[in-house]
Order: sequence, then structure tokens, then C-alpha cells
Amino acid sequence: MSTIADFVEFFARHTPPRLAADWDNVGLLVGDATRQVSRVLTCLTVTDATVQEAIDMGANLLISHHPFPFKAEKRWTADTTTGRLLLALIEHKIAVYSPHTAFDSAELGINQQLATRLGLTGIQPLAPDPTEPTSGIGRQGNAPPVTTLGDLAATACQQLSLSSAHIVGDPARPVTRVGVGCGAADELLGIAMRLGCDCFVTGEARFHTALAAAANQMTMLLLGHYASERFAVEELARVLGKEFTMAQITASAKEADPLVLWRP
Repeated sequence: MSTIADFVEFFARHTPPRLAADWDNVGLLVGDATRQVSRVLTCLTVTDATVQEAIDMGANLLISHHPFPFKAEKRWTADTTTGRLLLALIEHKIAVYSPHTAFDSAELGINQQLATRLGLTGIQPLAPDPTEPTSGIGRQGNAPPVTTLGDLAATACQQLSLSSAHIVGDPARPVTRVGVGCGAADELLGIAMRLGCDCFVTGEARFHTALAAAANQMTMLLLGHYASERFAVEELARVLGKEFTMAQITASAKEADPLVLWRP
């Protein structure tokens, strides 16, 4: 039977922690690496729902894309959400591994997968890793011939099972070169513009970033933070299932996007 250390080694090979942003908290964040693993749950975020799901299935390891804990805290008590969840995980001997921005930037990571789903070709990082040029921050690539912003949005919605998405710009405007940054990556807009992209795809963006894009004749496609990353958590469960055949590995069926489109 595999141990938590075996999973840590897998991520060291496929999502090297050195690819993570300096501010990020990645790696094995909770647990004993020597413990054996029979059941694993992958999720986007550690929440009440995913922790309870992990407990109910008897998981030994919870692989959460977003780090938990995300930042340093002085107290871990049941009076806070983070403390309560952490205590529950420890009580049930559930370890937590978070790849986060290392997974975003890896050669076959989330940004690469998202760019591929958008139908881009000639895909390469917006900012390549110095020692591994096929990895790095964000992605850029060529859109299929005669593609409009509306076409790209339709492809994204179909690929990610979305009913809608936000756009900046005329949906009929042609798109030729596309920058990609999953999650909340609007800080990459300037890099994408300098590299000649005429569209930038991300999960969420600040209002003034959208205004800056419009002022510079740059289109944007905003898919939602959850949608721009959740699909990769499901794919990760499939990849891990092939690698660790003795363990039961599933993607969370309980977590959902906290933002729901409401129409009066």
C-alpha cells in the first residue's frame, strides 16, 4: 500500500514546489508522511463540505488545490472556521496536500489544460520557468482560425459545462492570440498584452483591470474562479487513480461554486 510520502513524491515530480509563487503555501500541510493511504479525495478548496465528505469516505489524504491553512495563524481553536476544520482533519487522521500555484504552472498543469480545452495551439507559458521552459506562469497560444470572442466564450462554456461567462469587448471581435491564467490571475493581463495577445482568459478579474483591458483594445473572458480550476481537480483524481491503483481516489462530489447566478 502507498504512503502519503509516495503522493508527496508524485507531486514533487509533476508539480514541483519550486514552481509555486513566493507567497504561496504548498506541499504537505497537515499530516504524517509515513502513514499509509487507502482512500483519497481531491477538491478545489477545504470547506465544511469537503472535510465532511473526506471523513464520511474514510479518506487518509485530502488533496486540495487551494492551500489549507493558507496563511499563518497564532491560534487553532474551534472558535474559527479554519481551526474547526483543522481540528476535525487531525482528529480523523486526514492529511492535506496542496499543490496550488505549482499545479497552475506545471508543464501539464491547470493553465496548460485550460489552454488546450480552449482549442489553442502553439501553447507556451506567458513567463517560462528559467530551468524548465515548458513550465511557467500562465499560458499563451493561437486561437483557431476565424475565431471571435464569442466563439471562444462558447467553446469555454461547452468545455467547462457553463451556462454563461463574462466578457470584456465585442463578442464579434476577432481573436487570434490568447493569454490564459486560471483562478484570480488578472495581474497577468499586462504580460499578455506585451506578448501580443488580443484576448486574456481568466477566472475572475477586478473591475479596474477590466477597464484597463477595454481601454487598450484587449478583450477578456472571465469564466469564474471555480470553473477555471475545478475541472483540473477532477482530472487529477483520474491521473492519480492510474498511478496509485491500490487506493480509492475520487474527486469531491459535494463542493460547489459559492457564486450562483440568480435571476429575479
